Amino acid sequence: MKVWQNRPLDSLYPIVILDALVLKIRDGGSVRNKSAYLAMGVNLEGKKELLGIWLAQTEGAKFWLHVITELKTRGVQDILIACCDGLKGFPEAIESVFPHTTVQTCIVHMIRNSLKFVNWKTRKQVSADLKPIYTAATEEVAQTALEEFADKWDESYPMIAKSWRSNWEKIVPFLAFAEDIRKVIYTTNAVESLNAQLRKVTKNRRSFPNDEAALKLLYLSLQNASKKWSMPIRNWNLAINQFAIHFEGRVPV
Repeated sequence: MKVWQNRPLDSLYPIVILDALVLKIRDGGSVRNKSAYLAMGVNLEGKKELLGIWLAQTEGAKFWLHVITELKTRGVQDILIACCDGLKGFPEAIESVFPHTTVQTCIVHMIRNSLKFVNWKTRKQVSADLKPIYTAATEEVAQTALEEFADKWDESYPMIAKSWRSNWEKIVPFLAFAEDIRKVIYTTNAVESLNAQLRKVTKNRRSFPNDEAALKLLYLSLQNASKKWSMPIRNWNLAINQFAIHFEGRVPV
């Protein structure tokens, strides 16, 4: 496990997806919630690859900075697009190590956070009215859709449009690409799907006796899950050609 965690990585990953899940681990005589940090890369062949697992007391931008720095020390020189949730300070942590990386906020997280403000009776309608924003053909059309959403819902839920506006620069990068490959970029679903598999393995355990036991089980589960990652992700040839144009000079041809 330690050899795998410290192995050299590729110099370029077109996409890296960063996310965390919470585990209960015994620590100092009591059971604590700890965050397991996961970094998943999509390599130049379009295949998913788990880059590492890390444990910390809580999820925070400071520890994510440690994770991203470790990726660099293991050989990663460039990341085209980094997908992450809306954690405060997270984009800045990525950009401090990889200043040329485009940071994409996960749209699924944005929708989820928006619906926190909404009562259950209107949740379906609010969700439907958000959709024209992130399915827009261009950023300009998305901006118009956001203003229309605000006109309709600001009186009831002013925090939703405000949240989208404040995160706008990190929300819209995926709109520069063709519709077929946007889903590859704008969501952390790939790693969240992996998290779901890990939760199946860990849910029957009330807690882990220590950090090493938790890491071992995660490692073995991830090795098992990765056996299914033999094929490139869908529409990868289209995606990598668009990346080569959009990120000129950074993708080997």
